[in-house]
Amino acid sequence: MKSTATRQHFSEWRCRFRSNNKPNTGRNTRLMRSIERFIVKRRTNLRIWLCALCVALSSHETLAAQNKLSRIGASNEVVSVNDLVPRRDVAGHILDAHDGSLEHFGARFYLYGTHYGRTNGLTKTNFYVCYSSSDLVHWKLEGRLLLDRSSRTYYRPHVKYNKTSKQYVLWYNADNQYGVAVATRPEGPFRIANPNVQMKYSVGGVGDFGFYVDTDGTGYITYVANVTGALESTAVADPHHHQISIEKLAPDYLSSTEENSGFVAGNVEAPSLFLRDGIYYLLFDNTCAFCPNGSGVRVYTSDLPMGPYTFQSNINIRSGLGDVGRSWTIPGTGRNDAIVHAQQTDIAELPTTSGTFYMWMGDRWGSTPDGAKGHDFQVWVPLRFDGRYILPLEVIPCWNVTLNSPDRKSVDFIQPGAWRTYVR
Repeated sequence: MKSTATRQHFSEWRCRFRSNNKPNTGRNTRLMRSIERFIVKRRTNLRIWLCALCVALSSHETLAAQNKLSRIGASNEVVSVNDLVPRRDVAGHILDAHDGSLEHFGARFYLYGTHYGRTNGLTKTNFYVCYSSSDLVHWKLEGRLLLDRSSRTYYRPHVKYNKTSKQYVLWYNADNQYGVAVATRPEGPFRIANPNVQMKYSVGGVGDFGFYVDTDGTGYITYVANVTGALESTAVADPHHHQISIEKLAPDYLSSTEENSGFVAGNVEAPSLFLRDGIYYLLFDNTCAFCPNGSGVRVYTSDLPMGPYTFQSNINIRSGLGDVGRSWTIPGTGRNDAIVHAQQTDIAELPTTSGTFYMWMGDRWGSTPDGAKGHDFQVWVPLRFDGRYILPLEVIPCWNVTLNSPDRKSVDFIQPGAWRTYVR
């Protein structure tokens, strides 16, 4: 980037900074001007870190009110999403909710995840937490989800609402077996209803999974079976370990019918399934195991929830969109060529005036400066579509989304140095 472009880029962020810090404008702007001279003269590729500094300073009162409501026009409020600094709750603490999901129940959003604290993530002290927000900005810690948990290693909590039983259902992984718990409120507390759910391929242990409810209320689990040498693999070249399949649940979501799709691919972690315009999208990629490189995002599509599924592309690798997206890496290493250095955790569905807006969520393992896994960053990226195809992910540090309201009619994406609006 040329120095003139860098100065323009810096000026746009400085304007946003000034508008939010009028009492401290003089002092902080002098600091930023010094940084600007360093950036332009020496390291123009540090522009992202400059943006992070601007955002952090502009949120000096709480250190991380980085997701804030900005008014655009007289009545239009836009939620600003910023992935440059960790999200925090209303008490100022970093959100510690990883490898879970974001759900919208009633008038609030609920972020479910694993609390790792200052551990390495491989201990029996992990537990599930829930945060809630009305605007994706101000997060309240609701507390722990499972009150009757035993001493096990817990990962990947996912919650859905069952309209028939009128219960919120939590699926989770504890020591490579699935459990199910129920609650009458989305924030819990949840009571274990089935501590060891039997799946068709659970004999060798199970891994990551996703929880999907179709438009007709049918529940499905997309899950990884830790089997080897399985005969049911539908892709000859796929490794016969960490294989993903889709399984239909009982009407109350508390057990599996063991009606299974057959294996779609191998060497898989962090799957997610969603429906858009009559097409089912199954997203996942290579095993990562807390890898700092992140992983890709293989995209498979089908006209039916149980498949068969067809490979489309890998939207999170720099190598291109061909069959290279199906290439395998050493298990547990992720990908060195990821666009966004994060591992997928969920595809969140946000309500807008024109329908559902899809947001890719990923955990950036090993990203926190203090080394505490509970402080690792989580990145939220808008999914962009071209017909039935999902376009490659982009690194978008800051962007806006307008949530469902009669006077809110657009979804805005903001990037440092560029403002883009996509009317939906």
